[in-house]
Amino acid sequence: MAVLEVLTYPDPRLKQVSLEAEPGSEAVRKIVDDLVETMNSSEGCIGIAAPQANIHQRIIVVDVSRNPRLESKLGLVILVNPVVVKQSGKSVAKEGCLSLPELIATVRRAKKVVIEGFDAAGQAVSIEASGFDARALLHEIDHLDGILFLDRVSSLKTDVFRRRRPDAAT
Repeated sequence: MAVLEVLTYPDPRLKQVSLEAEPGSEAVRKIVDDLVETMNSSEGCIGIAAPQANIHQRIIVVDVSRNPRLESKLGLVILVNPVVVKQSGKSVAKEGCLSLPELIATVRRAKKVVIEGFDAAGQAVSIEASGFDARALLHEIDHLDGILFLDRVSSLKTDVFRRRRPDAAT
């Protein structure tokens, strides 16, 4: 396992759309291991997507339970080729990001989601998530499509803030 270098904004590679990965392949399992290691090495980090490490494949890892201030019902989630199949409700909350380490922003997202994809071994999975679990999953899936949380704020002037200290970064 290796801690990967994380791309930071305004690197244009963060805006690339990622290609589908091969669930269950040795290459995907290695990427997943490296993403988990990278997430765990970053204090406050609760998720990372492969394109943040300049790997433009549709792979994310999320573990909201790493932040004791956030409630998580899921623990570690690994998704290959995730697809959001259902969203409901609306929630507004602050988000951070490893790729924008100096900023946090107020972002509106769905309260509940159903996401389908594959685990690292290639088994099909369907995940129902709510609260911050849903928010973190949606944040990381956005990275797969070259979308940053700055693209989701209503106003750059009123909804984006300089980070004062490490917080929940996804």
